[in-house]
Amino acid sequence: MSRLQIAFSPCPNDTFVFHALVHGLIEGTPEFDVTYADIDITNHWAESGNGPDVMKISYAALPWALSEYALLPCGGALGRGCGPLILTKQERSALDLAECEVAVPSERSTAYLLFRLWAAQQVPGGAPRKITVMPFDEIMPAVRDGKIDAGLVIHEARFTYPSYGLKLMTDLGNWWEGDTGLPIPLGAIVARRSLDLDSLTKWIRASVEYAWKNSTVSQAYVLHHAQEMAPEVAKAHIDLYVNSFTAELGEAGYAAVRALLDRAAKEGLVPEMDAKALWF
Repeated sequence: MSRLQIAFSPCPNDTFVFHALVHGLIEGTPEFDVTYADIDITNHWAESGNGPDVMKISYAALPWALSEYALLPCGGALGRGCGPLILTKQERSALDLAECEVAVPSERSTAYLLFRLWAAQQVPGGAPRKITVMPFDEIMPAVRDGKIDAGLVIHEARFTYPSYGLKLMTDLGNWWEGDTGLPIPLGAIVARRSLDLDSLTKWIRASVEYAWKNSTVSQAYVLHHAQEMAPEVAKAHIDLYVNSFTAELGEAGYAAVRALLDRAAKEGLVPEMDAKALWF
């Protein structure tokens, strides 16, 4: 393979995982041109089929991507106790959300898909009054400042929302795990089907393993891209989102992905998908 394009977020879990790969520390890899992009951007690239060679997207966007891209079994974000949260400034219930404006990080995000599946069961009418899409790092300030009634948050917001004076209304990860017994599929790594997918899988897995064995080597790179995040928050972020599923999705990981997308398809939220399409 010649020089490849790769896109992932500047969040600590992604920069930690891909540090070795994009810095030439994994033997035999091509050079990578890196684009740091919010998940809302990569999800739309995946849907259009015009994105870079390799990228991180939401599992919720996967059904639209599979004609051009294949799901790789490593490098992504899937786990337990790491789901998105619904936050409010004042005490609210699911019943209240029917009259609320809720900010979400992407219409194609797994967080929003989980929210829609949850809301179909819990919110009168199955949805809030209004959904507004905004970058995830702007959601908590908007809720704090009263511009938005509630916010669906991801990433390090799990650790920092109390500092904004916000209240946890619902942990969608806890809801999902309690309802299905499965881990939470959040972010997927996809690559163009025309590439050597076996080699890419090997290189990304090697990058994950390098990161674990040399956890301090990537620290400056991680913190440089962590949007002024405190080092202890960045470490907590990595410890939560980079886990055994990052190295290998495995049977439980694939089962979680199938369960999410099958449920969503039955609700008409994503296109129906042949489970065989998840494999390359």
